[in-house]
Amino acid sequence: MNKVHTTAIVDKKAKLADDVEVGPYAIIGPNVEIAKGAVIGARATIEGYTTIGEGARIFTGAVIGSAPQDLKYKGKKSFLKIGKNNIIREYVTMNPGTEEGSSTCLGDGNLFMAYSHVAHNCRVGDNCVIANAGTLAGHVTLEDKVVLGGFAGVHQFTRVGKMSIIGGCSKVVQDIPPFSTCDGNPAKVYGLNLIGITRAGMPKDAQVRLRKAFKILFHSGLIFKNGAEKVKKNIGSFEEIEYLLDFMKNSERGVCRGSK
Repeated sequence: MNKVHTTAIVDKKAKLADDVEVGPYAIIGPNVEIAKGAVIGARATIEGYTTIGEGARIFTGAVIGSAPQDLKYKGKKSFLKIGKNNIIREYVTMNPGTEEGSSTCLGDGNLFMAYSHVAHNCRVGDNCVIANAGTLAGHVTLEDKVVLGGFAGVHQFTRVGKMSIIGGCSKVVQDIPPFSTCDGNPAKVYGLNLIGITRAGMPKDAQVRLRKAFKILFHSGLIFKNGAEKVKKNIGSFEEIEYLLDFMKNSERGVCRGSK
């Protein structure tokens, strides 16, 4: 049976797996679905059309699934979809999509530290870390294994490439390239995220060639087109390089510049 504290308010229409735990004074709305193994902390509020995957841990005071903080929101049905084994710490806020039928989607194994925020229509991949008070504006995309430092803010419609790390208090107004270390106001590319790509198991040869590519793309003064041609000519083609160049080529907001 569910382990629901006697002071918690769980709507009869909510769908909770048999072993879900709900702490004191938590509130769960009628359109919420929570999978097995989830633990909902004291005074957490989960509302809207929200689905929460297996093994989630939601801590004290988190507000999950409340209406988007978007003036375009007209009260239409939209969704928040949270994957498996996410850790959502104290007072985190997450919103569903703005437009009717749209959604905010989170992958698996992410850590959202206290006071972080995920706005409407965001996409978060797997195994990301959003540190304390890190903020994602609307329509932000985080690819897999991204680390966002504390108090860093990401502008709406910005993409953050996989295995990148962004320093605390950074202001992110353009796309962050995959595999990069970025910091500042506005954020700039300082180099390769060696710790992140090593932990991810990237081969040493790929790391060496990526480092050379970063020097050309971000620290040579070349425009992207010329830098990409030089990378292909001098370093050759392999999976990580192609991924990086495709990410930059398809950027709509532009990619963060390299530091001097």
